[in-house]
Parts: sequence; C-alpha cells; structure tokens
Amino acid sequence: MAFPFWLKKTCVRLGLARLMPAVKRHTDGDTSYANYFSDRILAAPLDDLLDPTAFPQLVADDVLNLNLAAPRYDTAYERGSGGSKSTADYGVHGSRELRKTIADLTRIRHGIALEPDEQVLTTHGAMGAYASALDAIINPGDGIVLFDPSSPMFHIGAKSRRAKLRWVPTWNEDGRSRFLMEGLARAMRGAKMLVLANPSNPTGGVLGCEEWERIAWLAKRQNVLVYADESFGRYSYGETVRLPAEADFRKRLLVAGSVSQTYGMGSSRVGWLTGPKQLVAACKLTQVLTTPFIPAACQAAALRALQTPEELFRPTIGQFSKRRRYAFDRLKGMGLEPHWPDGGFTLWVNAANLGIESRALVERLLREERILVGNGEVYGPSGKGHIRISYAVEEGRLREGLNRMGAFVDRLKGTSTVRIEPLAIASVEHDVQELAPAFSRG
Repeated sequence: MAFPFWLKKTCVRLGLARLMPAVKRHTDGDTSYANYFSDRILAAPLDDLLDPTAFPQLVADDVLNLNLAAPRYDTAYERGSGGSKSTADYGVHGSRELRKTIADLTRIRHGIALEPDEQVLTTHGAMGAYASALDAIINPGDGIVLFDPSSPMFHIGAKSRRAKLRWVPTWNEDGRSRFLMEGLARAMRGAKMLVLANPSNPTGGVLGCEEWERIAWLAKRQNVLVYADESFGRYSYGETVRLPAEADFRKRLLVAGSVSQTYGMGSSRVGWLTGPKQLVAACKLTQVLTTPFIPAACQAAALRALQTPEELFRPTIGQFSKRRRYAFDRLKGMGLEPHWPDGGFTLWVNAANLGIESRALVERLLREERILVGNGEVYGPSGKGHIRISYAVEEGRLREGLNRMGAFVDRLKGTSTVRIEPLAIASVEHDVQELAPAFSRG
C-alpha cells in the first residue's frame, strides 16, 4: 500500500515512524534516523528504485546481458589521464573548450546557435542533466508529461520530486514514434514540462518532422517546457531530423546529451544540458548545490570523443544496423512481435502471446537461460507483456543469447521456432573485418 507523503512526514514529526512500514523501508528498519531525512528522501518512490527488474545486477559471469544500456567499445577516447590540469581549470560548470565543442555540434545538428558560457552546462551524465532540470523547474504537484513507454529514470525522477505524471501513449510505425495529437494536447494542458527521448528508449522510435511540429505548436499554445534527451541520437538509421526552428519553441526547449550512449563511454559519465540562458542558469545553481565539478580526466576524454570526425562512426552504424535486422528477424522467428526501430540500439518486443507476465518472463530467462533482458513494465503503463532487448552487445553474445531465448520459447510453447542460422550475422562479421570499427585499437 502506498502512503501519501504528508502522512509519512506527520508520523516522522510525531515520533510514530516505527509504525509505518513505508518509513521503515527508507531507514532499513531503524526509524530513529527518520527525523534527519529531507522531504525528498521521504517522497522517493522506493518501489521503483528497489525494483530489481528496473535496475538489474548481473549475478554471475555466465549471464549474457541483452539489456545493455550503452554500447561497449574498444575505444581510445578514455586513454590518457587528462589529469595534468587542475579541477579549477575546468570550472564548476565544465571546461569552456568542452562546452564550446558541444555548442558547435548543436549548431551543426540542429542549426541552434548557443553561447557556451551561458547556454551550455556540463553535467554528470544525462541523468545529471535531468536531475538539475527537475530541481530547477519542478515543484511538488507540477505536471510532467511523459511518452509511454519511456526510460524508467524519467518517471522515477519525476516521482521523487512529487510531480504528477501524465502519460501519452505512443507506438512505432515504420521506425517512427507516433502519438495522437488529442492525447498529447490533453496531457500538456496545465502541465509544466514534457520530457522525452529521441530516439526513444526503449522502442527506438524516432520523432519525425511532423511530430516535432506538433510538439512545438502545443508547447507554445500551452506554455509548456520541452526537455529532449538526445543521448541515443547518434544511432539513427534514417534521415536526421532537425528540431523546429521557431524562436518561441526554442525559448522553451532544453536538450540533453551524453557520451555514455553516444560514444560508448559509460565510465566517463559526462553529459550536458543546453537551452535558454535563463533556464540553464537555474540548472547551474541546482547542480552547484548537488553535483559540481565533473572530473577533469572524464571531461578530457569526452572532449576527444566529441572532436572525432563523424565519418569515423559510419562503420559502427553499419554494424549496428545489421545487428538490428538480425535480432529483429530472430525474434520474429520465435513468434514474438518486435517493433521496428529507426534509431537507438534496443528492440521493444511484445511477448504477450507467450502467456506469461513480463516480470516472470525476465526472471525465468535469467534463472533458466542465464540471459538478462529488460522488463517492459518499468517503462510505463503500456509495458505489460513487453521486454526490451539491446543489440549493443557483441555479435557473438547476441547470437548466443538469442539462441538461448529461442530454446526457452520452444519449451514454453511446446513447438519449434524458426531459427535463423549464423549466416545472417556472419555477413555482419565479414563486413566488420572489411570496415575496421571506428573504436578499435587498430
């Protein structure tokens, strides 16, 4: 049973916290510490944060992780200490050279001119950018609009600020992310911010020009801010879509990114936030109060990555595109219903016809086949019956993981699924040899 925040706080003030299971969970059973906790801790959505299928941990080396949140490249970006400069040289909001490079890339990608000192904030990954924006903008009770499905971190972050969630259903159509205008208009009425990822995590759907124009029109009409996370934006297999150019829209637009997904540099944890200087200034204040000073070595590695010529990434996109097709066909052959993505590196898979709930399916695959996949239920209301498969994993592990999954489906259905032999992915391996990966040591 979920207890309202005010009841938790009242019990803490009156010394009755020991009577509330919800508070005892916050304190690991020792409620004598409860009076020290801030409102944010008491309001934190523990069920979401402690859900093992939302934040799974590999429990053994023999588990094949088909739920990778970021690629693992053999990259030279993070080599070299970059530590000869002091933290002060980089500043509390990040090095100016890094912020200028981010501004230059934003201008090239979207035609948006940014002032590095006032409109670019370097953050602790994309989640650091999101946290700063939430702390700067959202009050308890404010409405936050989320596309369904979307990253669990979006709704967990919103819940921890006691915001009111408003979900808008989406679906993939030929790789594009679609939604009903009426549903979005209704959700944005009276809301404070729309939060989205493009491409979408978990579906890989990409917003086209028409969808962006609808969002821009509604944001202006309803006076709603738009927070767009483009951490997966480099993985686009179709035409690149620029953000709408209307000045009124860009006055309401915050754009986040990260080298974790974009460059396979999860250990560096460097992200950024761009937007109107007034909004970015507020986000700077909240970051200073919580997580200032991104490590200099991490910033140096991120700068090297961002300054790498984009054409060197094309062979990698070719590899991922073929893995996408291979995994999609394998899952279709099992009788499942994967949604075709136009971006990112994940497949959103409808597995409802297996007659087993998503959470139970994820748990059984891990227990019986040593495969880790994503539980669709943590991505939003529409996630029931779905799982997320990441093809960012190495080709051999992807093939073996799908082989094990196919064997599991065979046992569950009592039938034999269509199996695509390694020929399809062997052609990928052949191409990989011809086109040396951009991030290889060679």
